[in-house]
Amino acid sequence: MGIETEYGLLCASTTGGVPALDAEETAQRLFAPLLARTRSTSAFLPNGARIYLDVGAHPEYATAECDQLTDLLANDRAGDMLYVQLAEETNAQITGGRVHMFKNNVDSYGNSFGCHENYLVRRRRDFRERIDNLIPYFVTRQVLVGAGFLQVGPEGATYKISQRADKMKDAVSAATTRARPMINTRDEPHGDAELYRRLHVIVGDSNMSDSTCVLKVGATEALLDAMEDGLRLPDRTLADPVRAIRQVSEDLSGCAVVELASGKTIRAIDIQREIHDLVRERFESNGWMDLDPLRAYVFDLWQRALDCLERGDEGAVATEIEWIAKRRLLVRLAERLGTGLGDVRVQRLDLAWHDITAAGLRNKLEAGGGLKKLVSDEAITEAMGIPPQTTRAKLRGDFVAVAMDRRRDYAVDWMSIRLLDGAARQVLLKDPFSPVNEQVEELMELIDGE
Repeated sequence: MGIETEYGLLCASTTGGVPALDAEETAQRLFAPLLARTRSTSAFLPNGARIYLDVGAHPEYATAECDQLTDLLANDRAGDMLYVQLAEETNAQITGGRVHMFKNNVDSYGNSFGCHENYLVRRRRDFRERIDNLIPYFVTRQVLVGAGFLQVGPEGATYKISQRADKMKDAVSAATTRARPMINTRDEPHGDAELYRRLHVIVGDSNMSDSTCVLKVGATEALLDAMEDGLRLPDRTLADPVRAIRQVSEDLSGCAVVELASGKTIRAIDIQREIHDLVRERFESNGWMDLDPLRAYVFDLWQRALDCLERGDEGAVATEIEWIAKRRLLVRLAERLGTGLGDVRVQRLDLAWHDITAAGLRNKLEAGGGLKKLVSDEAITEAMGIPPQTTRAKLRGDFVAVAMDRRRDYAVDWMSIRLLDGAARQVLLKDPFSPVNEQVEELMELIDGE
């Protein structure tokens, strides 16, 4: 599994005048150190991850492939910190402006950018049927893992659960921008295509909260594990998934009622509870629950959050569920100011929530207990330079580290590494679960010995 994050980028004036740099110029300055080291604005790093500049001047970070939730959480936070370092380097070189980077999904002009989740699943003939069965889960999942959306318009400000919900135009599609589906079906497994497919989920929000992020990925991974073990979900096909996802986002009780294709109706939290109970039962009966303490926490938070929404007691999970934590903070400021959520000062606080630089709120909130922190600073720092040790990412990251240290020309992608010398030696890495490969070891020994 892995997460791809697109960041918002802004160079704000520190003098009250026109910003020192526009978005394109800021992006070029930000990526200048990477360009100097790798001769490209797209590169794989020694930690196994990929960093690159996407279209629209959006910096993007794709974590290394992980098979442990702890690794994924640390790698996701490592991406934030790598960009924080680049932003600080840029700030040291400009006057009259300061670079901010935002881990959100909608800018002030209404443009949307994504957070994509990737899960490796077995290749099956009924793949499309299975992902169709997942749509009710993804439509209703936002009541637990939304990042919160302060939408300001001519008629005032409203708060919604999810930033991505209003941007979804289809349930399932092979397109990503024109159709903007919840699940993308483009067949790019980044592994042995005879064995695997990649479930590419683009409906989720980017999360600043560790707890919400690990719930988002952990619950989804657990559901997929249970389905691969034979679990069949009950038919909860939605009459209109696109309309339903908007309805769920707009209902801050978490209890939005959506229509099924059968003509019946059901609450969002009831769909989630039904899935939670089925997956938990499968994990407990197989003895999987005790294999990973963080997975046990995922199931605990999944259930507690649903219970809290059911009884209207959101405060009990206010440090763990992001859309709730952010809304409470914004409402408190608005009440203190005697104004509404549309006040520009409230809007600035909303933006500061998503700012990953030192100007942002996350570090202060975590230090003060306002947000639960699940990964240590030491683990984040380690993940910035060292790849996960139990997946293919170890081979890629170790190779990149050696090649960069020896100043050798190389080419890397998710499935292969290549030394660009006269022999053009290439090694295919088709097994994402294997951290060992004799050919890669020989290639690194060759580089080290020269």
